Amino acid sequence: MRKKDNRVLFLPLGGSGEIGMNLNLYGHKGQWLMVDCGMMFADDYTPGVDLIFPDPSFIEDESDRLVGLMVTHGHEDHIGAIPHLWSRFKCPIYATAFTAEMIRGKLQEAGIEDEVILHIVEAHEDIEVGPFSVRYIPLAHSIAEGNGLAIKTEKGTLFHTGDWKLDDDPLIGPACPSEALTSLGDEGVLALIGDSTNVFNPAESGSEATVRENLIKVVQDMDNRVVITTFASNVARLDTIGAVAKATGRSLALIGRSMQRIYNVGKSTGYLGDLPPLVDEEHIADIPRDKILIACTGCQGESRAAMARIARGEHKNVQLSPGDNVLFSSKIIPGNDLTLGHLFNTLAASKINVITEKDAPIHVSGHPGQPELARLYDWVRPKMLFPVHGEVRHLMKHAEFARSLAIEHTLVPANGDIIEISSTGLKKIDEVPVGRLALDGKIIVSIDDIAITERRRSSLSGFVTISLVFDDNGALAAEPAMALMGLPSRDPELFYDEMLAELEAAIDRMARKGRLSDKDVEEVSRITIRRFCRKTNGKNPGVATLITRQEYIDFR
Repeated sequence: MRKKDNRVLFLPLGGSGEIGMNLNLYGHKGQWLMVDCGMMFADDYTPGVDLIFPDPSFIEDESDRLVGLMVTHGHEDHIGAIPHLWSRFKCPIYATAFTAEMIRGKLQEAGIEDEVILHIVEAHEDIEVGPFSVRYIPLAHSIAEGNGLAIKTEKGTLFHTGDWKLDDDPLIGPACPSEALTSLGDEGVLALIGDSTNVFNPAESGSEATVRENLIKVVQDMDNRVVITTFASNVARLDTIGAVAKATGRSLALIGRSMQRIYNVGKSTGYLGDLPPLVDEEHIADIPRDKILIACTGCQGESRAAMARIARGEHKNVQLSPGDNVLFSSKIIPGNDLTLGHLFNTLAASKINVITEKDAPIHVSGHPGQPELARLYDWVRPKMLFPVHGEVRHLMKHAEFARSLAIEHTLVPANGDIIEISSTGLKKIDEVPVGRLALDGKIIVSIDDIAITERRRSSLSGFVTISLVFDDNGALAAEPAMALMGLPSRDPELFYDEMLAELEAAIDRMARKGRLSDKDVEEVSRITIRRFCRKTNGKNPGVATLITRQEYIDFR
């Protein structure tokens, strides 16, 4: 793009074709505007890795054209990559007060707070950022200060919804903002870029006020200790848990680092003012079991989070007894079914009462169902639509649903697609390389990094390390030594001896020239070990060969 290029472009680098890791770019007049910079949690495919980020290489190369990062709200899949990736593209960040406070905490932990320009913005005010004029429009979501973005260009207005829902009776945040959205529609919306997470739901997502009523009803009939686990970032749910404690005559305690962090951010930005006084974690045991309500992190079964440690009996301040109660005020995120099933069974085996959203209406989604999508589109009246924030099946369903509501043009984007938005429609004009980065320990690497690949192979098929010592003629100077990890065998000693014999025979068959080449020895060792294991136990292990060569020294 050049400054005279009046086209409007859309380019997702993350979040299209997946739930999480949102990073979107808008291009106009030779400059780019970024919306959100999020992460996702790793899975079994990346053992030892905690976080996954979108690869920002494209915008890193174009960083001199990047005018700003606009953040819609404070969920990790929208802000979690900022402290890890910001140094690659260095631009000002814009966010409302609550979200800005969450970002600031992350920047402090990363030690870069003083380097980043962080602007706190007000809703409904136009912000001039390069060739773009951006207006934050508050929308309900499962966190404080969720916002859609009206992005105005010379070619027309784009409405990026962020994550949202419609709630006629919200406890925190705006009620259905029909007036603001209708006004936006009256001004004219060229394209809508919208949340697809809950598009298969034929019903509305529901109100937080209903959750509060139901939680009070459920808890007031319970004896013994009550634990409620939920998404820590859901400020409205945390406020609800405080109301439940008050209504049922229980003291309230918060467990988990992220729960404490959200509590502090909420208090500092004017939320959570009605929470009862909190019981320190160390004093929970001093409160009668039927007079305490504990809110904790770990509703998705994360092994290191508070809920899992409590279930395993490993938490130093909270122990559960038969007849205690655990309420999961959350939904099961796709992919976490097995982990949570194991957690439910661990609790049940200890005779703990487990209640989930499937047992009682104690959770509502923060994303719109089909009726909410229809209402929003009726207000905004976009000419065209990009579905984002969803797996491919969500995006395709969203595009189909939009067409059923007579939206003229839809296009299902993939990460890396450069799409031109014009008055005549949507057109993919190019694509850029995209990928994923992994936070491996303290180092950011490609998702295909050899360390992760070797770790995955080792976890699936085992690993063999070989130590070989050769004399200066290329003959083995000692019996090879091997270390085996993760390889099954009926007789470990016999298995080792047979593998050793195969390896020695393979090396003996090598010509002298080959034995003098480390590369050739490594290749023969790898092939021999893997062929033996495939034949013996059906495994295909990783192999590492350590070679030592003795040198003859004449001291005469």
